[in-house]
Amino acid sequence: MDAIATNADKPYAVRSAASVHRILVVEDEAKVAHELVSALGEHGFTVELARAGGEGLQRLLHGQYDCVVLDRLLPEIDGMSILATARNVGIKTPVLVLSALGAADERVRGLRNGADDYLTKPFSFDELTARIDVLLRRHSDTDTGASLRVGDLHLDRDNGTVTRAGVPVSLKPREMRLLEYLMRNANQVVTRALLFESVWKYQHDVQTNVIDVHIARLRKKISLDGACSAMIDTVRGTGYVLHADD
Repeated sequence: MDAIATNADKPYAVRSAASVHRILVVEDEAKVAHELVSALGEHGFTVELARAGGEGLQRLLHGQYDCVVLDRLLPEIDGMSILATARNVGIKTPVLVLSALGAADERVRGLRNGADDYLTKPFSFDELTARIDVLLRRHSDTDTGASLRVGDLHLDRDNGTVTRAGVPVSLKPREMRLLEYLMRNANQVVTRALLFESVWKYQHDVQTNVIDVHIARLRKKISLDGACSAMIDTVRGTGYVLHADD
């Protein structure tokens, strides 16, 4: 199976148009590297490629990038060493690690070493770009205490409150984090796997319905028990999207 498989068009865009960002791809596998550079370029990114760990590290240390797509297993210097070196010298560029190693402990190791996200090969291109978009928006959000608004839904991160049309909504901590994630990516599909890893910080288990349960509760609460629209749509076979009322 190819590392990248473009999905069919969906009713909601997984990636919205954005200003041009510089992406560094560090990948030694020729076919995967070609697919990444071609596909990311077609979607509006300026892409630079490094085919070995040493070159990747030098580009990261001396270049200016908005995001790095970093392979876990590389010749010369492995991805984890590159990541550790970059973080140790104060480089805060978002890094998404790609790896054929999908074990939970590998993913945890990557995140603890400073990765902002971790994606297991093979992966879909839609999911890759969605994750890059999330990292770019998160990195550009310099006001960490800023309030979030989607339609008449308001989340205040400073005091941990949520209101819908001015009416307070009582949420548990996990529900609050889930809502914040959906609001930060409003009008874009977020996959179940991405929600599981970003909100629960665990590898996605296809057998669990924990996300479905939390989404159902969140819908009920932000709709004020049916008095307002639910705002959260299920995109069958993909994930969820939160949108403002028309």
